[in-house]
Amino acid sequence: MKYPTNIYRYFIWLASIGLVVWILTRLPIEAMLQAISSLDIFQWLAWIVINFLIITVFVWRWLILTQAIELSCKFFQLFRVRQAGQLISFVTPGPQFGGEPLQVYWLWRRYSVPGPAAILAVGLDRYYELSINFSVLLLAVLILLTSVSVAFVNWYILAIILLSLIVAMVLGVGLLLRKPDRIRIWAGRLTSRWQNHPRLSRLKTHWWQLNKSLQQVVTHKRAALRIALVLSVLAWAAMIVEFWLLLTFIDVPLSPTTFIFLFTVVRLAFLLPLPGGLGSVEASLFWAFQVLALPLAEAGGLILMMRLRDLIILLTGALVLPGLQSASGDAGETETQ
Repeated sequence: MKYPTNIYRYFIWLASIGLVVWILTRLPIEAMLQAISSLDIFQWLAWIVINFLIITVFVWRWLILTQAIELSCKFFQLFRVRQAGQLISFVTPGPQFGGEPLQVYWLWRRYSVPGPAAILAVGLDRYYELSINFSVLLLAVLILLTSVSVAFVNWYILAIILLSLIVAMVLGVGLLLRKPDRIRIWAGRLTSRWQNHPRLSRLKTHWWQLNKSLQQVVTHKRAALRIALVLSVLAWAAMIVEFWLLLTFIDVPLSPTTFIFLFTVVRLAFLLPLPGGLGSVEASLFWAFQVLALPLAEAGGLILMMRLRDLIILLTGALVLPGLQSASGDAGETETQ
């Protein structure tokens, strides 16, 4: 099974890189570089500050959620785990997933978080991330339904898909809270061939612990959940502001509809099963700027700025990754800090 899997990964990466190269060959490179070099120091600082705030708010949200589970994780610990997980998710073919199992492992191995609690901590954070993501996109698509008519885009179908995903997530949590045994039995069937594995021998106990913690959070920590929701909305508001800043920096003519259309196209591109949206984001912006009859040099400048941001985030993840992977544990930080 390993060989076909590796072939699939190589194919996805080659396809992504090939798509990026193909798009870049159709963009005016000199004009793109000129658009970036024309930015002044205050624009760079504003861009850096807004991205720093976005990361800070996301980690703060995760800290609130871990405190609701009664874990003693620190802000910087969660920052390390989150950034390293983003690095893994970026290089993993798929819609921004892949680092979650390692995040669970790092919480357990490095910071002595019990396995069920680590799974719940990562799961709650990702649930907020996805639910707000889909909700923002659904709102944007509903606005575009009445204001933009673009060939090859059926906003009604997109709205139905996004609404279905939100409903499925809500129903899934409801089922988890009300009928946890059904999910446990289903998970047991999926892992039946590995039931003799020592890690799975206590699956029932771990599942009970996880569900009990979730029940306690939902019942007694509603204030923390509301704060996490507010932080999620603030983070996404900051992401919208950051995208608006990039468009204004490179002098893209903006109207509310144009901005919503470009933002929606980019966010949908990140959901496609390509590592870090590599290729899909470039292609979506190239297509969107053509549809809107906007200069392609500005599309290229936007692509360069977005990928520069991604590169900095990935470098941050690469810097903290060795410390999480090293053999020596630092679980004692939890008690000594």
